[in-house]
Amino acid sequence: MFDGVKGSKLNGVPESDSDEFEAVRRDPDPLRRGRRATELLTLYQQRSTELARLRKAAIEEAHREREMTYTEIASALGITKGRITQIRGSAPSAERGFFGVGPVAVGVPWRWQTTDRERPLIAAEDAKSGDLTGKLLADLGFTVSTFQVGPETEALPEGDVVLICGPISSPIASTYLADDPRLAFVVPDNRWYIEESGGVRHGSPSDDDQPTNSDIAYLARHRIGSRTVVHIAGIHTMGSLGAVHYLTNHLGDLYAKTEDQEFSCVIRCDYDLANVEVTGSSLLAGPFIW
Repeated sequence: MFDGVKGSKLNGVPESDSDEFEAVRRDPDPLRRGRRATELLTLYQQRSTELARLRKAAIEEAHREREMTYTEIASALGITKGRITQIRGSAPSAERGFFGVGPVAVGVPWRWQTTDRERPLIAAEDAKSGDLTGKLLADLGFTVSTFQVGPETEALPEGDVVLICGPISSPIASTYLADDPRLAFVVPDNRWYIEESGGVRHGSPSDDDQPTNSDIAYLARHRIGSRTVVHIAGIHTMGSLGAVHYLTNHLGDLYAKTEDQEFSCVIRCDYDLANVEVTGSSLLAGPFIW
């Protein structure tokens, strides 16, 4: 699949995009042609939404940094001032860029559990984390798909991804954690902590000698070529749900601090376990830009 602007252009269209388009038009197999046309429609729609976001951000940057009036910007862009007003009011918000261009795949872990027999199960907290992440992404204009992360998963789907998984559940989580120079999971004395590179450790309040209904989570954003991988890993499953709660309520603030850079941070949350509900979340440490 095309994932960047490469090669020459034909009538202003990147050659690889033109080739993909022509290949669909000429495919003699109707099912394959229809399937590929659907895939490309999704891809182009996501790019169109991202271009709308980029245009809105460019207008605001020109107004803020170059001190241009919106009338001057409209003239420079060859559009009306009324159209500028429409763009500012309707285009996607800047923080949509936090998750990449899209489509976005959301992954949650399954684990072997014993009920009447041993079987793969997804924790209610993880399932809810996945559902709320999907809702957040849909509200930002993304096309969303889901996948499950197993104990032997070693690779993620292509494209932009939100991975909700800790190092115990799958080696893929450890792979991405290993790329973080600022935060790491450590387990001295049979208790898990998130440790800063300077040695400061953050443990879950639910593991204290006098536990409270609070947890913490790791949150990071990786840029790998043209794709974005957002990684969430709670000390416990409620921590992951807390990180999703934080993103839902504070994404704009977090994106303003990090923009398109790679980073990691620690999120703290309070929760009502009986109702699988987060009652509050906050930034505990970071964000640490890499």
